[in-house]
Amino acid sequence: MSNLVERDKKSIWHPFTPLKGMDDVLAIEKAEGVKLYTEDGKKIIDAISSWWVNIHGHSNPYLATAIADQAKKLEHVIFAGFTHEPATRLAERLLEILPDNQSKVFYSDNGSTAVEVGIKMAFQYFYNRGISKKKIIAIDGAYHGDTFGAMSVGERGPFTEPFDPYLFDVEFLDFPAQEIEHDVWEHYVSLVESGDVAAFVFEPIVQGASGMKVYSNKLLDKMICFGQKNGVVCIADEVMTGFGRLGTLFASDQLEHKPDIICLSKGLTGGALAMGVTTCTDEIQSAYRSNDLMKTFFHGHSFTANPITCAVANASLDLLMQPECTANRERLNLRHTEFMNRLADHELVRNLRVVGTIVAFELNTEKDTSYFNEARHHLYPYFIDKGILIRPLGNVIYLIPPYIISDEELDYIYNTILDFLNEYPKLTF
Repeated sequence: MSNLVERDKKSIWHPFTPLKGMDDVLAIEKAEGVKLYTEDGKKIIDAISSWWVNIHGHSNPYLATAIADQAKKLEHVIFAGFTHEPATRLAERLLEILPDNQSKVFYSDNGSTAVEVGIKMAFQYFYNRGISKKKIIAIDGAYHGDTFGAMSVGERGPFTEPFDPYLFDVEFLDFPAQEIEHDVWEHYVSLVESGDVAAFVFEPIVQGASGMKVYSNKLLDKMICFGQKNGVVCIADEVMTGFGRLGTLFASDQLEHKPDIICLSKGLTGGALAMGVTTCTDEIQSAYRSNDLMKTFFHGHSFTANPITCAVANASLDLLMQPECTANRERLNLRHTEFMNRLADHELVRNLRVVGTIVAFELNTEKDTSYFNEARHHLYPYFIDKGILIRPLGNVIYLIPPYIISDEELDYIYNTILDFLNEYPKLTF
């Protein structure tokens, strides 16, 4: 055990990690491109973009320069009563590429707080207008973050059980799998027609943490349209799906009817620094424009719109909007599709799907297919040993790599997955 790992064990509590029964953490000394380098020199391909945040590769020199240059000019300033060029420029640029109905940008610190802000915006929108609406609709299986509002609209289960008594009530729709789309639609309509629904919050088209589950954009479009016609604020959690993950810049670009509020994070800064953004229509903000102090949106963070973070987000947008980045996303989609076709008839594989730069499939395991399926305990160390970071979601294997990953690196990942499947003629876990 290295000295760094020993020091870590004495002082750090890691996220989503049991305190007993787990292997020691890996000490990463540096990273470059899609590779992580451990303290002892091992190379690991980051096939999941370090929790889906990294889109341009690690230690990108263009992003690093933006951080360094801004740090020399203005590292931080309170954002209540002040502004600065990086934040203003970032807001202007985001509104240029987001759906046309988006009008205002509110900064926070991460994906969970971006969703928290969106929920609070929606509830206070009605409160400021003297309208009582107390219900919120969400889709079962969703993950929106770990703050209390975000937990409330996410899947209720082992992750939230200790906190369930403190979460607010939510009307959950079944995940709209193709065979039950009609039932989900009917349930949604009945809830909306009650007249008491303030908001509908959703991960558009792909639910991430529940296993990269895909549902119909046509159904979602219809739900947004019906909700908005009946006074429901529609909130798109694009924390994972934003900035090109599903091919288009935003998942909402694949919808005819656009959300009222959009929540962003992860790829926003290219994975370099933590930031959250919540955007809204002018109509949402109009309920707050008043001489009545009590109609103010009383929400903020100490590091709201941090100039260094805004600067690197602007640099990330520079790279995102280059033709080369678009071409890389198209290449990823093509390569994933080719790989999916190679897996199509494999007896250990089911429910293959490719959406934009994401490929995912389920393993035919003997036991249940929940997040806590034992498959993870076999898969994760197997691929780490082969020099690939894949963090399975239960029995779901997925790839969501940085856009710059090379064809050679993809081939190595694809072939290693096939080797795993061929080494396990029957999955007994």
